Amino acid sequence: MNSHVAALLIEREGYVRRGRHDRVAMVDEVLRTLGHNVDDIETTSIEHDVETTTRKKSGRRKKG
Repeated sequence: MNSHVAALLIEREGYVRRGRHDRVAMVDEVLRTLGHNVDDIETTSIEHDVETTTRKKSGRRKKG
């Protein structure tokens, strides 16, 4: 595998992780023109859990 194909595969993985399927298709097309078989590429689906916090309401205001 040459360095250009390796760089495209890294770029493709970043697009997959971000859900940019349109960009994945563009990279796949370039990989096909370079003779790389994109059907053998494994992809994973990553779902991020979003953790949120809530701010505790303060009691009474201090006079002062």
